Amino acid sequence: MGILESEMGLNRPGKDRRHALKAVAGATLLALLPWPVAAAVGGPLGGAHGYSARARALVERALVIDMLAPLKLDFRPQAYARRLSDEDAAMFRASGITGFHNAVGFDGPAAHEDVLAFLAAWQGFVGRNAGLFCLVDSAHDLDRAKAQGKVAVMMGVQNTDHFREIGDVRKFHQLGQRCAQLTYNSQNRVGAGGTDRVDGGVSDYGAEIIKAMNAVGMLVDVSHCGDRTTLDAIELSAGPIAITHSNCRSLVAHPRTKTDEAIRKLAARGGVMGITGVRMFVRDRDPTTVEHMVDHIDHVAKLVGIEHVGIGSDADLNGYDDMEAGQLKELRAYFKARYAFRDRIDIDGFDHPKKIYDLTEALIRRGYSDSDIEGVLGGNFRRLLGGVWT
Repeated sequence: MGILESEMGLNRPGKDRRHALKAVAGATLLALLPWPVAAAVGGPLGGAHGYSARARALVERALVIDMLAPLKLDFRPQAYARRLSDEDAAMFRASGITGFHNAVGFDGPAAHEDVLAFLAAWQGFVGRNAGLFCLVDSAHDLDRAKAQGKVAVMMGVQNTDHFREIGDVRKFHQLGQRCAQLTYNSQNRVGAGGTDRVDGGVSDYGAEIIKAMNAVGMLVDVSHCGDRTTLDAIELSAGPIAITHSNCRSLVAHPRTKTDEAIRKLAARGGVMGITGVRMFVRDRDPTTVEHMVDHIDHVAKLVGIEHVGIGSDADLNGYDDMEAGQLKELRAYFKARYAFRDRIDIDGFDHPKKIYDLTEALIRRGYSDSDIEGVLGGNFRRLLGGVWT
């Protein structure tokens, strides 16, 4: 879901570089701070949950990749400068997730500098906590992280406003960015967002951006794009692309969900779609549980095949509803009314650090084979990333 800086008053004209970067650090970078590990899971290893031997074995064996997973939903400035406590490190290890796609959205005239600050801050955070984390350069780094018991961090951006010119794609790839969402929810130079009233598709400039991303091996993501822009991007890309975090329009009529036409065309080109646990994208009424999230996995599997679906939770390990109250209120206020927030944002059973185990249990209940479950948990995205990140 993410959050953009200009809508929060952080990219107003007239700010000097120091003020802009201070604002980014202080109010826009998703941050990881110590939090009470006992909350929601009954202790750092989730003792309140009794998972089956099969589910535990599957998560332990699988390469689990969450293709939209900011490391922490917290806007406080000191976050990325801190070292993790032993408790916090244990929480990440106990989650069962190896690959976190750490991506947020930036827009407006300061986006270029803001993304530079974001990459520097979070790659520095990974370096300061190198006993747990490692940066992802290629898909093989995900494999190595799994073998070494580490957590792999993929750096991404949920927009392309920081690409001021075509050459910036290569520049940011060299600085560590491995995925770019073409648009956020609104129109930019590349195309239209999902909540725009009119979608004219990918622009000429956008076509060149996609070509440049293909050339350097940066994953194209259309999760927040409008319907026409999504279809154009699939057609224009020389290789497969991703919907890293979205759900199915056939099940929920929401501007952030994708049509069957888009899912079919994505799959026909070898792409993968990550299903989210954001409540209003999962079901339009309550209760909304992890079982309803699996309904979307079922839909994609039946429509195009199980090999084209994965996970993009669109939240950190604890979820949105555990955010500090003032920050959560600010986040909710940013989005257009079309987002149709309800009392809660997270779904039942997918709102705590060991949520991947609950999802695995739900997939087992649906009758999926071990190999299919391993594909959904991360194998399908690993295949896609291995082909794109050349």
